[in-house]
Amino acid sequence: MALQALQAAACRKGAAGQMIELIRTNDLILIGLVESLLEGAAIPVLVADHHISALEGSIGAFPRRVLVPADWLTRARRLIVEAGLAAELRDA
Repeated sequence: MALQALQAAACRKGAAGQMIELIRTNDLILIGLVESLLEGAAIPVLVADHHISALEGSIGAFPRRVLVPADWLTRARRLIVEAGLAAELRDA
């Protein structure tokens, strides 16, 4: 619970609250892996669009997005690249 509060505070402090999209995918395994990597490195992360994906019946019409605060973007991207997931980055 304390980690979530820290992440929420960091998200609010990002460049005027701006969140940047790292990854957009329907692959729940990839989302879990990326979320775990970022949380393990104490990088604030938000997985957006959980609810819309549930509403559409999980048919894959609406991918989920992995977001980080703008001021954490460089560190988050480096971590994703080092994990061998560079091709999954939104602007890769």
